[in-house]
Amino acid sequence: MEYHDKVLKCSECGAEFVFTAGEQMFFADKGFKNEPKRCKACKAKRAEGGGGGGGGNSPMRSETKTNCSQCGKETTVPFRPTQGRPVFCRECFQQRRAMGAA
Repeated sequence: MEYHDKVLKCSECGAEFVFTAGEQMFFADKGFKNEPKRCKACKAKRAEGGGGGGGGNSPMRSETKTNCSQCGKETTVPFRPTQGRPVFCRECFQQRRAMGAA
């Protein structure tokens, strides 16, 4: 497939930016289906914590109260549980991990 540079509009600041043929090839190799939505400046600002997303060292860590799927004890987890997937308290999680390693 032949790629040509495309001019896209940033969804954040509205500026136009070029989605190069090389970038398109990279996206295709990685299996990405969507074109980028943000210019490089807005993408960088977002990566350093300037916008959405729950980046790695975020000061606001969302915690969710739930019940352990194994022992039933109320526990707090640092993520939002997915429906249909088990959630374990620290003790049960470490116990399962130890059994899996043995």
